[in-house]
Amino acid sequence: MSERHLDPGRGGGRDSGAGRGAGVAGFFARVRAMMVKEFIQLMRDRVTFATMIMIPLLQLILFGFAINTTPRNLPTAVFSHENTDLSRAVLAALKNTAFFSYVREVHSADEAEHLIRSGEVLFFVEIPAGFERDVRRGDKPQILVAADATDPIGSANALAALAGVINTALAHDRFVDAPGENAFQIVQHRRYNPAGTSQLNIVPGLLGTILTMTMLIFTALSVTREIERGTMESLLAMPIHPVEIMLGKILPYVSVGILQAFLIVAAGMLLFGVPLEGSVLLLVAATLLFIVVNLSIGYTFSTLAQNQLQAVQMSFMFFLPSILLSGFMFPFSGMPLWARVLGEGLPLTHYLRMVRGVMLKGATFPDLQVDAAALVALMLVAMTVAVARFRQTLD
Repeated sequence: MSERHLDPGRGGGRDSGAGRGAGVAGFFARVRAMMVKEFIQLMRDRVTFATMIMIPLLQLILFGFAINTTPRNLPTAVFSHENTDLSRAVLAALKNTAFFSYVREVHSADEAEHLIRSGEVLFFVEIPAGFERDVRRGDKPQILVAADATDPIGSANALAALAGVINTALAHDRFVDAPGENAFQIVQHRRYNPAGTSQLNIVPGLLGTILTMTMLIFTALSVTREIERGTMESLLAMPIHPVEIMLGKILPYVSVGILQAFLIVAAGMLLFGVPLEGSVLLLVAATLLFIVVNLSIGYTFSTLAQNQLQAVQMSFMFFLPSILLSGFMFPFSGMPLWARVLGEGLPLTHYLRMVRGVMLKGATFPDLQVDAAALVALMLVAMTVAVARFRQTLD
């Protein structure tokens, strides 16, 4: 009895150990099989795989090379009432700070004001008539340096660099006796945002970024949603043109975008004191154009994506460079040339100039016509691609 009792126990112990071993080995085998399966699916889903690889690289490149919180070579217009050795020395001293880059020589203050309102220049330097004569007499004439302060980060460092730089340069060229003496006065005008309030710059920018994000995602899901729900066949059976389908899907979101814009502008004015210096109709027209551009781009993504997840991933890949290269978070003029070229191809870049120009500067259509034309061109391109892609999707 005791031997028969012990033998089953020993046999049972061996079977239990083998079972545990088989259970552990089976556990790792099943996990390994699931890992292989997931890698195969990931490699088949090229959009997801590319998103996982490209987003870190894109962030590294943009933050490492394109983003500069201390912008230099800022576009500047010059209005000099005289062409003397001293006036040229002053301009050279300003340029040698590396903050200013003279792109235009204007002949009136009105012309310079137009350039600042349109965003073509960020600074305006005016040297008065008789400047050299007054300096040599010791009358301490004034030099006007007007800055577009709608972007406080872009203008603050440049204005701070003015202190003492010019007088030091003039003393080196022996126009004045000593560097410590102020041969003239520099009058700084911070246009449109004299207090440097960040909300005046951020709130109009948020209007563009929020509309970009929501409009892209809304429409990027439109076609893929029809495919996943199996309702695309019903659309194909209807006597309707692809352009009509696209307009029918886009137009409802236009009203949603207008409502979003109204809420953001109203909240910015009531909560943060953001002014509206320009025309309300011009702001509405610019916003409507911007909404249609983003809806067209989102619709194009919906025709490229195979499912809703891919559509969202494409939208995010477009949204990330938009907020980084448009001038919303970082000064646009401080970016290298290649980044500014890419930024000019983004709708948000042009809309930010327009909305900040209308709300903060009181800009009119002649001041914004270049950016408006760029948005119209982007809209036509996006609509053409969207219709062409949708035809291929139907085929």
